[in-house]
Amino acid sequence: MKIENKVRDPVCEMDVSSGNYDSNYLGVDYSFCSKQCHDRFVTNPHLYIGKPGHPSPKQLGQSVIKCRTMKLDRAIPEDISEKLDTALSTMMGIRDITFEDNVIRITYDLLEATVEQIEDEILKTDKSLSLSWMEKIRSAFIHYVEETEIMNLEEDTPDNHCNKL
Repeated sequence: MKIENKVRDPVCEMDVSSGNYDSNYLGVDYSFCSKQCHDRFVTNPHLYIGKPGHPSPKQLGQSVIKCRTMKLDRAIPEDISEKLDTALSTMMGIRDITFEDNVIRITYDLLEATVEQIEDEILKTDKSLSLSWMEKIRSAFIHYVEETEIMNLEEDTPDNHCNKL
């Protein structure tokens, strides 16, 4: 009987077999459940392992919830929203995805997923989405900051949809 050596992924805290998506940081070996967790760790390791005498946000049980709201120029067809929902729902850290007419709202934990990783996952669906829709969604990501400011001005209350989760 083979006994696997399990270690804890510092990003998602899953038990994984050592040897998965390995990385060595400051002489310590780490293993990860996925490329997504590996990339999050390599980019900002101290968010997950802390510094001497200072626990990391992850070790303290913190989450950094972010919400991207993107408004497109026309309603999103149901088949497109279903494909995007399927692709994004498989990602670690995605908390909620909603499609309302021409608006996509994605809520995620920044300690587990970045907007770049979300965009990459959307681009992976490129084979099943029309190029025009991919460009619209990509453009919405690029123009996010300005459009969010405008949308916040449109809201009739200080409590927006992203903060209701």
